Parts: sequence; C-alpha cells; structure tokens
Amino acid sequence: MSKTVLRKMTDRVGRLTMEVRNQRKAAGKVKCFCIGRNKTGTTSLKAAFGALGYPIGNQLKAEILTGKYYFESNFQPIINYCKSAQVFQDVPFSYPELYKRLDQAYPGSKFILTVRDNPEQWYRSITRFHAKKFGKDGRIPTVEDLKAAQYVRPGFMYNVIRVHGTTDEDPYNKDVMIAHYERYNREVMEYFKDRPSDLLVINIAEQGAYQKFVEFLGVDSPYDDFPWENKT
Repeated sequence: MSKTVLRKMTDRVGRLTMEVRNQRKAAGKVKCFCIGRNKTGTTSLKAAFGALGYPIGNQLKAEILTGKYYFESNFQPIINYCKSAQVFQDVPFSYPELYKRLDQAYPGSKFILTVRDNPEQWYRSITRFHAKKFGKDGRIPTVEDLKAAQYVRPGFMYNVIRVHGTTDEDPYNKDVMIAHYERYNREVMEYFKDRPSDLLVINIAEQGAYQKFVEFLGVDSPYDDFPWENKT
C-alpha cells in the first residue's frame, strides 16, 4: 500500500471519527445556523463557535450536498445532514429559502444573519475573492471560468453565482447582485420579525458585536472579539 493511499485512508478515518464525535456532542442541543450571505464574516463566525467548543458541521460535505440537491430544490438531504453537528455556516446555509426549511425541521434553533457595513462593501468583497480564486490574471471570472472551476466539482461555482439571479452574459452584474443581497437580508428579517430571540443580525466588524453574539447564545466566553478570517 502506497503512502498516498495510506494517508487518504487515515484522513478519511479521522473525518469519520470527528463526525461521530460531533454528532454525539450535538445530541439534544440547540442548533445554530449562520445564514448570512457569503463574504459577510461567516468564516470568522465559524472560528468563534469553534473557539467556544461547539461541534461544527463538515463544510465540504455540505457543499457536496449543495451541488447534488440544493439547486434541484431538494432540501431533505441537507436537513438530514444537520443531525451531524450543532453549528452550520456558509454554503448552503447562506442561500435563500433553506433557513425556512431548517426552522421547520429543527424548531427552537438559533439563526445568525451576518451583514456588512453596506451592500457596496459586500459586493467588493465577493468579487475580489472570486477574482483571486477563480478568475484569470486577477479579473472577475467569466461564465467559462466558473464552469471550469474545480472547487467541489466542475459547474459548482457556476451554480453558486446563479443564486444571485445574474445572467451568463454578466454573471457579476453589480445591480443584480446588490439587489439580491438586500432582498435576502430583508426576507430573513421579515421571516423572524416576531421572534427576536431566534435571530441575531450582526456586523462582526462593529464594536460590541462579539458581546451581542455570546449574549444571544447565552454563554460565557473568555474572549472579547471575533477572529478575523478570510478578510477581503
């Protein structure tokens, strides 16, 4: 058996062991869904939960399920996956409609909507990040770039951008993407408007944001701020 094969087998066993441990640790506990759109501080939020000892869902597995099911509006496999941990963030939890299904499937859960200072800041952040990861020569990706991107599997990133409602001719149309961002946030807040204890809307860059976070969870923390991850 080659060292590469042995390493892959060891890594897989390690992941499975972690998943079993997370599922046991999360059993009977309130689930927390981080539903802010990508590039609103979701990775930093994940790190903050991790520092507090919360079992966090396997992001790659969530993305694989997204590619297979979310874009077909089949939410049940993703809902079932949420039995595996206590905290979930990023794709597909940052996508429209899913938070409603999760709220129904896991009543009593906590939802956190992360936002940026303004929509323009969010747009600059996501386009810079995608240009760096998927574009050529530092430019915003084309549809061809997105379809060819090897992240998760070919075509995955194309579907990610389609969530915003843009066209193939202009996949990063600023007006359309900003309208999507504003509409998504508005719909989330409208959905939870009579349930303030279930939704926290937070800009993690603002002073005092971390204290709001731990108060929302009802936990004590030895920390006084969020870690800043994937800054763009």
